[in-house]
Amino acid sequence: MTLSVYDVTVPPMVIRLKALSAILDKATAYAEQKKFDPKALLEARLFPNMFPLLKQIQVACDMAKGGVARLAAVDVPKFEDTESTFADLKARIAKTIDFIESVQPAQLLNAESRTVTMTFPSSSLSFKGVDFLNDFALPNFYFHLSMSYALLRQAGLDVGKRDFLTGQA
Repeated sequence: MTLSVYDVTVPPMVIRLKALSAILDKATAYAEQKKFDPKALLEARLFPNMFPLLKQIQVACDMAKGGVARLAAVDVPKFEDTESTFADLKARIAKTIDFIESVQPAQLLNAESRTVTMTFPSSSLSFKGVDFLNDFALPNFYFHLSMSYALLRQAGLDVGKRDFLTGQA
């Protein structure tokens, strides 16, 4: 069996993003049931210098779309960070899924050997495709997904590993 870059990016990212969306449905219901403003969850942080839940979800989406786009050598879609509700975040997740599902397996052929360059205002980073995938894109994607889950779990949301993995309890 041959494992492709497509196999380790698009399908698992779609599954995890759908799971995240399902967890956000539970978070919305939880806030309604407990009668508190969902903004309290969106602003939750594990520590003051860490991103709040809202930003964790934005970055998880950015890592998915940016990782897949860079490996496919296509433009990274720009999403403005204007979300302020669970519904907004669910829409961002849906847009992210739509984009990464639009990338075809053929676009990721030989992506492991491509050079991926990320440009920042004062610097740039270049990676071999496989290193970008293993050392940057996937770890960052899973880190921000995990932080999102942890923030909601810490707030009392009744979710478990199965929710994180599949969106089904």
